[in-house]
Amino acid sequence: MCSVNQGIPLTSDFANGDVSFWYRQIGLPARRPSLPGPRDYDVAIVGGGYTGLWTAYYLKQADPGLRVAILEKEFAGFGASGRNGGWLSAEFAGSRKRHAKARGRQAMIDLQHAMFRSVDEVIAVAQAEGIDADIHKGGLLHVATNPAQRRRLRAGVADLRAWGYGEQDMRLLDRDEQQERLQVAGALEASYSPHGARIQPAKLAVGLARAVAGMGVDIFEDTTVTAILPRSGSAKATAVTPRGAVSAEYVIRATEGFTAGLAGQHRQWLPMNSSMIVTEPLPAEVWKHIGWQGNELLEDNAHAYVYAQRTADDRIAIGGRGVPYRFGSRTDRRGATQRQTVALLWRMLVKLFPAAADVRVQHAWCGVLGVPRDWCSTVHLDHASGLGWAGGYVGSGVTTTNLAGRTLRDLVLRRDTPLTGLPWVGRQVRQWEPEPLRWTGVQLIYALYRAADRRENERGTRTSAYAHLADLISGR
Repeated sequence: MCSVNQGIPLTSDFANGDVSFWYRQIGLPARRPSLPGPRDYDVAIVGGGYTGLWTAYYLKQADPGLRVAILEKEFAGFGASGRNGGWLSAEFAGSRKRHAKARGRQAMIDLQHAMFRSVDEVIAVAQAEGIDADIHKGGLLHVATNPAQRRRLRAGVADLRAWGYGEQDMRLLDRDEQQERLQVAGALEASYSPHGARIQPAKLAVGLARAVAGMGVDIFEDTTVTAILPRSGSAKATAVTPRGAVSAEYVIRATEGFTAGLAGQHRQWLPMNSSMIVTEPLPAEVWKHIGWQGNELLEDNAHAYVYAQRTADDRIAIGGRGVPYRFGSRTDRRGATQRQTVALLWRMLVKLFPAAADVRVQHAWCGVLGVPRDWCSTVHLDHASGLGWAGGYVGSGVTTTNLAGRTLRDLVLRRDTPLTGLPWVGRQVRQWEPEPLRWTGVQLIYALYRAADRRENERGTRTSAYAHLADLISGR
């Protein structure tokens, strides 16, 4: 056994980066051919993550004759789709009140109910396509470990009643059921929602890419798109690459946290960094002290929160923000995370589960997710320019990408459906501030959130003023 910062136990084969542990489990996929030269399609999708794959899947399902291509810089599932926490949940990014301003409160309730159904839609497609992604629908637990968190937890559950959550969709647990489900050290209260499932995200991405390719979609990997151009006169919308231009009736931007790398998109969505560690398999004796037999998704109620799952092979995978943002919207390539972040996540794991203190960490990695300036996801298609996009999921993308793919299908096919009337469709969001204001602001926001958590852990019974200030600065 070796160790890093502050004696963090590591396995002898500990790895940092190499995309993610999820790909370590299954192996990196063989690369598909690159774009061989200029091409013309009905729909060209930039980005081979969940958004692009789901959009292609539903378009070809609706109209098998459509000529659809996906252009991917690395390989399908390389980004957040293959690195996330494996949370298939009905949580939706952004302020419900902000979304409701667009088309009314009922529209936001409809959006939330669409998210409930999307969890089951992903599960159904995986089953239909023979994708074994370790899916287990055990629901979602939020746990409060101090009085301020408990107050927020209760207020949050009460508020959700006004936004489409019935008692069957989210409820507070009594002490006995809380203890029966999961032994979290210091837990004062917990809420439970059945609308959540654990997945192995790389298995879902690889399986979905295989299904899409089998439907006749051309997936070009190792193909970097440098710019996306709108229709101009008789010229179609175009995705520009060093290997040739791809023209199409519609070009869909599905680049999420990597959007800043496209010409003219540098300030569109901020690439927020999120990091994870995964342990070696825990022995049965340790699981006796932890419980977690229902394989629920887990999140604490801190401001700088952590999220976790019990994997299919009995590990704990836990993640959090770490170093949230790199100056100039820079992103890493291979997913290595900082040693101090490994140490931080390990301390959080041991705080929640002291019985796991002697279990070693086997892998650490990170990735980026897209954050709009108002922290609200959007989906959009402009028929005049031929350009569309979806993203800004702020960490809730595993399920939201599926809803986005079905919505983009309806928009491309000019269908007037309940999905195209949801309030996240067509929203315009202002850009992020230029550097160094962007970097300074994000650092300040997360410094305030961490300070708020420290104060609440020490003596607070109410949400810290530091957190309120961070919310104000961030515009959440």
